[in-house]
Amino acid sequence: MAFTWDIFMKTWKDYSEKILVVLLLILIFCVVTLSCVPPVAKDELVHHLAIPRLYLKHGGMCEIPFMPFSYYPMNLQLLYLIPLYLGNDIVPKFIHFSFALLTAYLIFIYLRPRLDRRYALLGALFFLSIPIVVKLSITAYIDLGVIFFSFASLFFILKWIESGFRIKFLIYSAIICGLGLGTKYNALITLLLFTLFVPFAYSRYRKGRKPGFFRTATQGLVFFFVALLIFSPWMLRNYQWKKNPIYPFYDHVFNPPVQSLRDADGIRNEKPKSGIFTVREALYQEKWWEMALLPMRVFFQGEDGDPKYFDGKLSPFLLLFPFFAFFRFRRDSAHLKAEKTIFAAFAFLYFFVAFFSFGLRIRYIAPFIPPLVVLAIFGIHRIQESLINSRYLQSNRIKTSIFFMIVLSSLIYNAAYLYGQFKTVDPFSYLSGSVTRDEYIARFRPEYPAVLYINRNMPMDAAVSLIFLGNRGYYLDRAYVYGEEKLLRIGKKSETPENILVGLSASGITHLFIFEPLLQKWVGDNFPGRAGLKFQQFFAKHTKLLFHKNGFFVFALHS
Repeated sequence: MAFTWDIFMKTWKDYSEKILVVLLLILIFCVVTLSCVPPVAKDELVHHLAIPRLYLKHGGMCEIPFMPFSYYPMNLQLLYLIPLYLGNDIVPKFIHFSFALLTAYLIFIYLRPRLDRRYALLGALFFLSIPIVVKLSITAYIDLGVIFFSFASLFFILKWIESGFRIKFLIYSAIICGLGLGTKYNALITLLLFTLFVPFAYSRYRKGRKPGFFRTATQGLVFFFVALLIFSPWMLRNYQWKKNPIYPFYDHVFNPPVQSLRDADGIRNEKPKSGIFTVREALYQEKWWEMALLPMRVFFQGEDGDPKYFDGKLSPFLLLFPFFAFFRFRRDSAHLKAEKTIFAAFAFLYFFVAFFSFGLRIRYIAPFIPPLVVLAIFGIHRIQESLINSRYLQSNRIKTSIFFMIVLSSLIYNAAYLYGQFKTVDPFSYLSGSVTRDEYIARFRPEYPAVLYINRNMPMDAAVSLIFLGNRGYYLDRAYVYGEEKLLRIGKKSETPENILVGLSASGITHLFIFEPLLQKWVGDNFPGRAGLKFQQFFAKHTKLLFHKNGFFVFALHS
């Protein structure tokens, strides 16, 4: 047995790097395989692919008033335009995944000189295999872009400190932060934190004579204005369209309250927002202690597609390992102490600012993941050191076994999620040709048969109102608008079924695409009793049923 164990250890030392590289290649192959299916994720069909497709139909970027999120910055969606123009909507997933690979590479090149290649490879593998990163890597979202730009900006700030505050690294960091701002508004948190941190770091870590206030503050201002300069095209666009450079956020600040709260019909369209704790108590009946534990629960209770459980899955090891990075902290060099502290501070502050600003979904707080991964690898390294130097465990075999169990358990946890994605996504049925593209999409999107009917049978000049479809309009080849709010306004103003018809027709709508079970509940909630009869009479007298399946109905308007 001793001989066998020695052979095993020698093999690990000689081939560990190759083993980690093979595991990385297997992981990348799995992600690519999972990505080679048509897009079916909600935000792909509502936002990230739908808006570029509308731009292509229009022949350029245009204002889309019925989509509030069309005013968001769109650096990544502009990249998606290229494959969409060429008729391919799978390549955008690979573009999105490339930002995960870039982030993993930054983790690798940061850890390699501070630990060694094995730990650097382990860091890249651990990051890429985290469940939420896997999930984002197989979808055409934008969150991996924000993760990369935020971490890259932090990476160059550390280079700036390490180089003795050479201005070029600060400029690089600010440019990258600006690209992050142009990807998603969540990067505003990165801008805020780094603008405050840069002068603090300059004052604290600069050697020699302590700089004056003006020179210190200038560092933060340089970072801030360079980042805004890169972000400015999106701000100028929104200011031209909405007089608000970061629309729809803080619209009450940039526009008078009376105008921002009422639309052209005089109906209040902006409601006060409830606090996150009030919302969770009302929706999920969570107790105070459950909400107090939210910062820890996100690492243990995540579930895809369930807002109660943060609409994504992290890893508990991402919470546990970083604590060990600060074990025997005094032994670290002053420079490494500073970097660990910066990583921990950024992760902590980003989490809590995002938590109270955007709500608690894993995607919204995801930029805190790479710093935690780096700290986790430092923690694993410190665990190994502690085991080697332990006076209580004399057997090297036991020490090594414990270490391997700790590391493997974290990777197996992530691998189990990856395996589950093959069951959920089922890419092989599509790649083998046993199901067609339309059949595959219909498995995940029950409204798709009705979408095919619309695309194949309606006149090209049809205008479809989507009512209770979750705004999923990407696959529609006809003009469409979101219809719930407009139907509510028209219903409130209408006394007769004919008034409803006139209101819809005046908006240019020719067809209604409705998820009927939700419509019935909506009518009962908003038009109780006799008030709801006008909708029954409207559908009986002024619409013609063209198609229905799975609860989705397509109606044509007629007088």
